[in-house]
Amino acid sequence: MTFWGPDFDALQQLDPEIADVVTGELTRLRSGLQLIASENFASPAVLAALGSTLSNKYAEGYPGKRYYGGCEVVDVAESIGIERAKALFGAEHANLQPHSGASANMAAYGAFLQPGDTTLAMSLPHGGHLTHGTKVSYSGKWFNAVHYGVRPNDGGPHSEDIDYDQVRDLARQHRPKMLIAGGSAIPRTIDFAAFREIADEVGAIFMVDAAHFIGLVAGKAIPSPVPHADVVTFTTHKVLRGPRGGMLVCKAEHAAKLDKAVFPMMQGGPLMHAVAAKAVALKEAASPNYQRYARQVIANSQALTEALSVEGMRPVTGGTDTHLALLDLTEVGVTGRDAEQRCDRAGIVLNKNAIPYDAQPASIASGIRVGTPATTTQGMGEGEMKQIAGLIVRAVRDESGTDAAAIREQVGALVTAHPAYPRDDTGPVQAAPAGAPDAGGNPSPS
Repeated sequence: MTFWGPDFDALQQLDPEIADVVTGELTRLRSGLQLIASENFASPAVLAALGSTLSNKYAEGYPGKRYYGGCEVVDVAESIGIERAKALFGAEHANLQPHSGASANMAAYGAFLQPGDTTLAMSLPHGGHLTHGTKVSYSGKWFNAVHYGVRPNDGGPHSEDIDYDQVRDLARQHRPKMLIAGGSAIPRTIDFAAFREIADEVGAIFMVDAAHFIGLVAGKAIPSPVPHADVVTFTTHKVLRGPRGGMLVCKAEHAAKLDKAVFPMMQGGPLMHAVAAKAVALKEAASPNYQRYARQVIANSQALTEALSVEGMRPVTGGTDTHLALLDLTEVGVTGRDAEQRCDRAGIVLNKNAIPYDAQPASIASGIRVGTPATTTQGMGEGEMKQIAGLIVRAVRDESGTDAAAIREQVGALVTAHPAYPRDDTGPVQAAPAGAPDAGGNPSPS
């Protein structure tokens, strides 16, 4: 029996019902195509830190300034993580304690805004996020949220991309205290310099929610928002391939304010096992293998998008620069909801998604969103993306479900050739064979 990391035998003996859930989820991951853009496979090393005795320690405060004794060991983990984040992103300050991306965003609001202050962010239907001022979120209930969108699909070179002219006009009209860039369904890179210029013109704090694409920044595959933004918030479990959690980096002048907003304003004790797991993921992301991985994620995304577009699934903005694509299914004559359900029964996991100016409600949607972080972690390349596109098209058009079993069989062949968490004889979650994995224990794309 081990006490420094996961002990699956102990779980099976104590609680076989939950053990079955854990193995059932592993089976699900291994048996289907995981194309949710916000999901990935954390490495065995990350999972080991996450399931460690660090979970036991209460550590309110920051390294060297805790409210409890006995923090000398966990202080080391957090200090290592902070320095790794600063080095990886070229940031002046980092905070690894936010429990989620939403928590990191809440801390940014708390640091710079008072209730009733005005924010300017991308609208949810055009690719923004719930925490960017929607009425069901604290961000829309506590603050005066104004939203910009994307250009109409007029056939021009910037169709459905962020309307920077609208951003500037709204900023001049409403004088927001905070200008926010980023979202959950933006397939193109963002002009952070343009946002910085607008923020400076109206005296706004410039925040970037980089939850979706920060892993590509870490891999030096797309431009970084860090030199331009006052604060960059993000999650650690998407392309970055760490544990579920949040983080933020910022300019030194905002460090004390943001640290106080994370703790004690918005959170109590940090999850030290998660902080340590974030540190592990940051080390993995600093490797040359990870940079190759990040570039492959984009190459795969572009290959998948192109192959789907040939079959009548129109890419919003005409393509992608990142790990995800948003596909308009109007010409196919299938709603996003139906497409998601049809793909799911064939072993292909993706999500319905509204497209800009969507005529359908969000619960039905006219589009789907696909992402390539997880399949790239499994070692798949552009050739496999073309195969996957063909399987998606077949599943989406399979109204009756008669083709689902045949599609699932081909999905099974793909994921068997490129397994998630390759097996050995010592347990359900193991590193890949020697010579195959990247720095994170995940298969590297060829």
